[in-house]
Amino acid sequence: MSIDIRRAVRNDIQQIFLIENKAFPSYQKSSKRSLLLSITSPFQEMWILEKTKDSLATPLGYISFHVYARTLRVFSIAILPEYQKIGYGKKLLKHAVNCALANNQEKITLEADATNEALMKWYQKNGFKKIKFLEHYYAPNQHAYKFSLQILETQETNRTINVIVVDNPKKWTLSIENVQLISAHEYTSNKYYSSNSKKIRVFNLCNSYRYQSLGYYVSLLASARDQRVIPNVTTIRDFQDVKIIRSITHDIEKLIQSCLEKLSFKQISFNVYFGNTVDAQYQMLGNKLYQMFEAPLFQVSFVRTDKWSIKKIHPLSLHKIQEEDFVIVQKFAQTYFSSKRFVKQRLKNYTYDLAILINPDEKNPPSCKKSLQLFKKTAENMGFYTEFITKQDYNRISEFDALFIRETTNVNNHTYQFSRKAYAEGLVVIDDPWSILRCSNKIYLEERLTLNKIHTPKSVIIYKHEPRNKYLDFFSFPIVLKQPDSAFSIGVVKVNNAQEYETALHTFFKISDLIIAQEFLPSDYDWRIGVLDQRPLFACKYYMAKGHWQIYNWEGKQDEITGDSQTIPIEDVPEDILDTATKAASLMGDGLYGVDLKKIGSKVYVIEVNDNPNIDKGIEDTVLKNELYVRIISSIQTRIEMSRNIARFISTEPK
Repeated sequence: MSIDIRRAVRNDIQQIFLIENKAFPSYQKSSKRSLLLSITSPFQEMWILEKTKDSLATPLGYISFHVYARTLRVFSIAILPEYQKIGYGKKLLKHAVNCALANNQEKITLEADATNEALMKWYQKNGFKKIKFLEHYYAPNQHAYKFSLQILETQETNRTINVIVVDNPKKWTLSIENVQLISAHEYTSNKYYSSNSKKIRVFNLCNSYRYQSLGYYVSLLASARDQRVIPNVTTIRDFQDVKIIRSITHDIEKLIQSCLEKLSFKQISFNVYFGNTVDAQYQMLGNKLYQMFEAPLFQVSFVRTDKWSIKKIHPLSLHKIQEEDFVIVQKFAQTYFSSKRFVKQRLKNYTYDLAILINPDEKNPPSCKKSLQLFKKTAENMGFYTEFITKQDYNRISEFDALFIRETTNVNNHTYQFSRKAYAEGLVVIDDPWSILRCSNKIYLEERLTLNKIHTPKSVIIYKHEPRNKYLDFFSFPIVLKQPDSAFSIGVVKVNNAQEYETALHTFFKISDLIIAQEFLPSDYDWRIGVLDQRPLFACKYYMAKGHWQIYNWEGKQDEITGDSQTIPIEDVPEDILDTATKAASLMGDGLYGVDLKKIGSKVYVIEVNDNPNIDKGIEDTVLKNELYVRIISSIQTRIEMSRNIARFISTEPK
């Protein structure tokens, strides 16, 4: 007879479910669906311990764990009762240690029932230390302790190295903490700057960015080394084409005209140094241009015909800066590099850099402050340096590996600009720009769902210049009217008669040439299915706001804006609700979505698909708790790793 440990596969699910039911009390048992997810998940592993006698294999137990950057978290370990206390559990723990060592992980963590003294003593006997009491962890009044086993010493701390690259460092007198000044020759030839590639941020201030010049190769090599560099090669190329420049700056056309309209002459040029201008009247425009092009030093020239337009933008090297400006350039640089983001000490090494975009002043953000902190804590535990950023940090996007937007998105504001730029810079982005575009427009959504035979409320598109009463025979009142870019019940009204219908259309057509009219489907609640990576993540019932027909009543009292909510385990959600939600979300992409549905009789209707769904502490995370945050951050982690090395994610049959 032999005892072996092998990777679990789908066909093992029945035996694993049997072990689960025999080994655990009811409040600790996982569903068959949850166990199957553990087997198939890219960021979880499940291993079976089995005995083989006369070619017949019999499973005796299993272990499952989550694989993070620095930590292996044992989620479950179980041995059939008749095979306990003979060393098989210790064999599985030792296997976990070997897996962690192979992955260069520093520690193993797990949770144990606080009432099971024998189990906790067993973990302590095997080297684990009790580190935290977890109140109501398994269920109300079912507490746990968290244990940890350190298997590798934490590496020494490191921080990002900021490097200014110039042709001749002797001409640059600036001295800034945590900023190195080196020559272009040193950067391109010294192996230190390639072997430490992930830790370096490069600011290229060479005298020339001409194609195949040394300055050009500094930016080219930095990109090849996966280092953050400004300007990058794309920006250098963009400067050479005025059509590209004007295309990029199209969105700030109004700002250009307002900043220059009082000038009496027909041409103007000014310099932008680290996002600043010497003349304060051009500061706002100069900073916006810096955010778009991210070159440390450049000159922009405008010409006026019937209106002002950009004639050219070209980068500046140190030797081209006017002597009287040189002192202030160094002052701007001092301020720029001395800001918190460049000198902040990191308390440990991190594998990834994550930016979470928020608006601290938003009254109803998609995540409350407590959930934001849980996202941050979870990400940091999984190897992410995590920083909350705001719209003022647009020029910093290239510093990160991923952008997670937790501010209400809109295709016409900075959230879309952040998403688009981050995607262009090669970052992992949730929400990606295509999801924002698709989900933000109800015209697109209605067309997409209808073509794919997904039920929606009976709908028509009303055109601005059509007769207003053309479709009144198609509906019976009340009717729901929606602006195409409505979200969170804003821009949505219910009209009860022809007069209200006419008044609402008159208001809406001031904003949009097309309006959606839908039949009114009354219900006590809407389903919201959270979908991530085209798989259900959470499920909620959102009840209508008090005395209102929607789940949001923005005109209600503060405590009556939203109705009650109930979070449901995924396995308890009707299958037709899950299938419809997953199909609808997959038509938008593979990001994070909230699908709103109603079930009327036997039919399931999709009301809308939202990018950037709400995830709040005590609501959407009620069932999964911290696991909800782990799954979202794990998705971001997986996407980063896939972009870095796609070959690692080619599936192979386990040996």
